[in-house]
Parts: sequence; structure tokens; C-alpha cells
Amino acid sequence: MNFFKQIQKTLSKWFSIPWYPILFGAYPVLALMAVNVGQIKLEAAWRPLIVSVLFAVTLFVLLRLVLRDWNRAAFLSALWMALVYSYGHAYITLTEKVKDFDFEKYLLVTWLVLAILFLVWAIRKSPSSPLALNVIALGLVVTSLWQTSSEVRSGGAHRVGAENAPVDENLVRPENPPDVYYFILDSYAREDLLKKAYGYDNSAFIEGLRERGFYVAQCSQANYIRTELSVGSSLNMSYLQDLDSAFSPDSIKRRTLWDSYKYSAVRYNFETLGYTTVAFATGFAWSELDDADVFYTPPPFSAGMTEFETLFMQTTLARYAQNFGWVDADEITGQNFRDRTLLVFDSMDDIARMPEPTFAYVHLISPHPPFVFGPDGEYTHPAEFWNEKKQYPADLYEEGYQNQLTFLNQKLLDAVDTLLAESETPPIIILQGDHGPWLQPRDRRMWILNAYYLPQHQEKLFSTITPVNTFRYIFNAYFGGNYDMLPNVSYFSPVPKLYEFSEVKNNCK
Repeated sequence: MNFFKQIQKTLSKWFSIPWYPILFGAYPVLALMAVNVGQIKLEAAWRPLIVSVLFAVTLFVLLRLVLRDWNRAAFLSALWMALVYSYGHAYITLTEKVKDFDFEKYLLVTWLVLAILFLVWAIRKSPSSPLALNVIALGLVVTSLWQTSSEVRSGGAHRVGAENAPVDENLVRPENPPDVYYFILDSYAREDLLKKAYGYDNSAFIEGLRERGFYVAQCSQANYIRTELSVGSSLNMSYLQDLDSAFSPDSIKRRTLWDSYKYSAVRYNFETLGYTTVAFATGFAWSELDDADVFYTPPPFSAGMTEFETLFMQTTLARYAQNFGWVDADEITGQNFRDRTLLVFDSMDDIARMPEPTFAYVHLISPHPPFVFGPDGEYTHPAEFWNEKKQYPADLYEEGYQNQLTFLNQKLLDAVDTLLAESETPPIIILQGDHGPWLQPRDRRMWILNAYYLPQHQEKLFSTITPVNTFRYIFNAYFGGNYDMLPNVSYFSPVPKLYEFSEVKNNCK
């Protein structure tokens, strides 16, 4: 009994101290992290968390010096921090709800008035006991941490894609195993779509691939309309509808999808065959195979800030740092995309020289926006291609897409030449779009580049082959697999009903 009384006495003592401003300083970062846990690496939150807590402590101490009362200082610092951290959320919500009206100056005046009223409130009447606010602050922080940890702990639930992904335990590694390079080129369209939609002649690039020995599937379509669906399907060599009940039409959950993506049947097969896995950072945590044997990523702060930090800044009063020209969040995002893209091509020679057989998964967020490269690789600012609401008008999207595509083509041919020249055994190389470009009718958004370099095994490829059959074909041809080829079908699904699929016919002639 005395033990419990002692605990009660200790808790009462601690909760009588106004430490809640520190937790209120941490909460906005933790809450934003919890919402975006599948999109960011957890370590991306450390620096903004430290800065935010230091800001809270500094404000708390300064107000204590002015007000000469810890409770009033704590109360006012919490109120003012609520204004600082809610400003960006309020601004974004209002601009999304009400179009064609500039809320900025009115919202800023409102926040200044509230800051003055909060000052008067804190001076006249602050809570005599911090117990309630300590409990609230602690509850908010614990809730955010629990949401984050729950999401993280649920990751990897399906270590081999979905539970019945078609792994093959009887594959045979050849005497001279070829390296395998799987390039996902985000939003890379088929040659005929580029001509129809943009008047863009991609024949020189396609012919360059053929001269190097590639087979280009001229009528290929994506199996799904979105990256995570398309790649999740191709890496598991199956249609999502056949993999798991989590992909039912009424579901909007994505964790199982992300797990099937990161822990796929294709990856399992290659690892079982003794291959070294290689992967690259994409900027989207859910798509990164960061536990691969070799994982390439640029230095964490090569652009000065991470995307998470710029997002956090946009949700606070610090968004004015960009308005005043102190920080260019869009350029920071663009630089991060440039760094990741160039790192891929700068690493090709190193990967090709690895002595052990490798499976390299290379997801390039290009020619997908943001548009950060000109046709010759010169830097372009992402904001040049969107309007004031960060939407892409058709003409600017077309310009940015073509610029980025032209540069990407040059780098891809150079990369292919490097891989072919540096490989002792002729490698397997797949260049594959995950879906077509934005702002196109839904059938055309399925039209993708799909090109294969499969030495001595291209005779059974065909013009309408889709990504779901890519590795079925490769495992059969090179590793003694016994996979059946699936029907080549494309499915459209809307947002947020990702698994509400409707078939899109292939009318390519």
C-alpha cells in the first residue's frame, strides 16, 4: 500500500510542474510523422523534432523571464505554439475549400489578433495547476508515437509479397548467372502515345535500344494505373486480385500493398538463388528497398533540407520564410530529386563491376514530375511548370515532361552501354514504365514503354506482353522456372478506391 502511495505522490509531484509546452513543441512533428509514416523515413523527423522542441523551450523560458511566473509562461507559450503550428494547416484548408480568394493577409491578421488576446488571457487568468494540460500533452504525444509504431510494426507482415505470391523453390542458378537490372521509369509512355499526345518523336531512342539488342513491345500496357499497384503486381508476378483479400474493392488500406512491394516474390526468388540485391532511394519510403544488400542514397541533407522538413515548414507560420525568399522549398525538393536521379546513373559502373551476381531494382522518378531537368540535363525549377495552386496546366506539363524525357533517354542509353561493356556475362535489362503520363484519357494512361534485353531468350516475347509476365518469362527462360504465362490485362481504379478495378481493353494495332 505504501508503494502505491509513493507512486501517487511522485506522479502528483511531477504533474504539478508545467512541462507541457515541451511536449506541445514535439507533438506537431510527431503527428505529421504519424500521418506520413509510410511516405517518409523515420529518421527524417529527427532534425525538425529537435528544432521544434528547442523552439518550445526557448519560448517558454523567455516568457518566464517576462511574466515572472512559470504557469503563465507555460500557458501562453502553449497558446502561441498552437498558433504557430496550426497556421499552415488553416491556410491550406481554406485555400482548398474556397477557390479564387486570397486568405493570406486576412489569416495573418487574425492570427496576430489571437496572439494578443491569448497574451491578455494568460496575464489575467492562467491555470493554477498544470495537471490537465500535462495530461493532454502527454496523451497527444503518446497517441502519435503509438500510431507510428503500430504502422512500423505492421510492416513486413507478408515477407514474400502477399501470402500466396508464386515463389519457386526449384529455380536453378546457371553456371554463369547474369546480372539483372530492373528499371522502373515512372510515367514513361509508349512511342505511339508520345507522338499522339505531344507530337514527340521517340523513334531515335527506340531505335537505339533495338541497335543494342533490345526487344521493344510496341503494344504493351501497364496492368494498373498507379505506381504502387503496377509495381506491386509485376514484382509478385500476379494480379493483385489473386494475391490477398486485403485487395478487395471496398478497401482503401495500403500497408499490405506496400509489404507485397518491398518483400516480393521476385526479390525472394533472386535472394534464394544467391543474388546480391541492389536498390536506390526514391524519396518515397514505401517504395524503397532500404534493406537490400546494397542501398544507394544521397547524403541526407545534400539539398539543405529534406522533403519532410519542407512539408513541416509549409504547415507552420514558418511558411513565410519562402514568401520572404529566405528558403525555397520547391528548389530544395527539386535538388533532392536531381541528386537521387544522378546517383543512379553515376553508380552503374560500380554495380556492373560487382563480382557477385546482382539483382538491381532501379526505380527512377522520371519523366514523372517534378520537372527538374532540361533536355540537356540543365537544372530547371519545379515551380516553372505549375500554376499558383501547384497544379500542372496541360501545356506546362507537356513541356516539362518532354524536357525530362529527352535527358532521361540520353542517360539510359549511356547506362545500357556501361552495363553491356562492363558485364562479363551478358546481363538481363528491363526498361519499363509503370504507367503513362498524367492528363491523358484513362486508356492511354496504360500505354507504357516496355523493353527487354534478354540475350538468346527473346524469341518468345510478343508486342502485348505486360509487366505481370516479365519475371515469369525471365525465370522460365534463365532459371528453369515453370511459371504459366498469365493473360495480359489492364485495370483502371479510382482514388481512393484503389482496388475497385475495371478492365481497360488493349486496342493497339
